Amino acid sequence: MEKRLPTRGRPAGTSSFDPQVAGAFGNVVREERLKSGLAQEKLALLAGIERAHLGKIERGESLPTLPLIMRLSKALEVKAADLITQMEQRLDQCEGGSG
Repeated sequence: MEKRLPTRGRPAGTSSFDPQVAGAFGNVVREERLKSGLAQEKLALLAGIERAHLGKIERGESLPTLPLIMRLSKALEVKAADLITQMEQRLDQCEGGSG
């Protein structure tokens, strides 16, 4: 029997995108951006991404990778853990309110 080597990435046809998580994280990023007085374009520049990509993140249409979360947190001058904690709190509120 031939040994199969592991391949990079997700298996074909699978997805790790969760719209609830993406929406909650996007809302947190938007609120932090507005609190810091940054325009989308400025935050995107500081994080090294396209403004359109940042817009998708804020609208919950795109879920950023961990390295991008780190760059966003640095640009927003908040800890990445704080962004994640706020996202978790939002998700808990959604689950508590719907059940």
